[in-house]
Amino acid sequence: MLLPGTALLRRPLHRIRALGRLPARALMDLRELVSALNDFAPLSLAESWDNVGLLVEPSPPHTVNTLFLTNDLTEEVMEEAVQKKADLILSYHPPIFTPLKRVTWKTWKERLVVRALEHRIGIYSPHTAYDAIPHGVNNWLTKGLGACTSVPLHPSTAPSCPAEGTHRVEFCTDTEHLDVVLSKIKDIQEISCLTTFPARVEGEEQTRVTLNCSQKALLEVVALLSQNSLLYHKTEILLLQKPLLPHTGMGRLCTLSEPVSLSDIIERIKSHLKLPHIRIAVGMGRTLESPVKKAALCAGSGSSVLKGTEADLYLTGEMSHHDVLDAVANGISVILCEHSNTERGFLSELRDVLATHLQNKISIIVSEKDRDPLQVA
Repeated sequence: MLLPGTALLRRPLHRIRALGRLPARALMDLRELVSALNDFAPLSLAESWDNVGLLVEPSPPHTVNTLFLTNDLTEEVMEEAVQKKADLILSYHPPIFTPLKRVTWKTWKERLVVRALEHRIGIYSPHTAYDAIPHGVNNWLTKGLGACTSVPLHPSTAPSCPAEGTHRVEFCTDTEHLDVVLSKIKDIQEISCLTTFPARVEGEEQTRVTLNCSQKALLEVVALLSQNSLLYHKTEILLLQKPLLPHTGMGRLCTLSEPVSLSDIIERIKSHLKLPHIRIAVGMGRTLESPVKKAALCAGSGSSVLKGTEADLYLTGEMSHHDVLDAVANGISVILCEHSNTERGFLSELRDVLATHLQNKISIIVSEKDRDPLQVA
């Protein structure tokens, strides 16, 4: 029964049903999200000098609805993140690199931390971990060359293999000395994977002993075995190296499917990076029409990664004047696009890949204010 003066509000039945099916607002706990980001690009792949991972954490619990992507976190970008109600900023470059002795309003990096905490925004940086992964920044940059195959210039190694020890020691001994030697070896710290098995050496039945040990323990093992010249001369010492991770590492050496002139490569790169201008140094004895078959590249600042690589072309954001001179003298052309211009375009691709990786649980947006500080006047 309607009260006097009221009217029946009519809504189509399908609208009412649709409202009933509206999904709950997508959220992820910050720690759950950070764990997923670390799975996407293990921080162990980052360079040892880098500062990666969660850099600023609001007091828990902290839920994330909006993940905000930027290449550089400047004050202008921070204001944009605040306006867009970001809960976590993924800044490719770490805004905190050198230690902060205080957090005040004095410097712009301190102000970033203050504003982030005031607005309960976390800050996460992957930096060189994204350089190393197969689906990361450097692989995205290779797409600017056209059809090609690529391998890392400096391959990454598995972080946890071998699990124990830096060296393996192997030697053979007869039954007479076996028990005494094993007893003394077991007293040495940092020995693992100690095994024995029968072996025939020069027609005699002996026992082959193998063990893994640390660098420190190796010195003690060698000192022990050297007390018996027969044992010592039958000893082999192997350096245990971590296996290389496929398609993972710093920089890329690219082999183009077909040779392309340097001038065509320039246009391809400008198109891929959406740049009207780039800087080019033509290698000694080369011209703009010289063919490019092999190109070495590194996003950002690539001097240390590219140096010494044999290629027709180096592609990076920035290099020192003298490193450019060295490359040119060796007949290698150099294309420089400014540091962050070789990285920023990856964010759009990252947004889509992360959406899938995170099962579309949260909103992911890319900064519209982020840009390289250097402009062509």
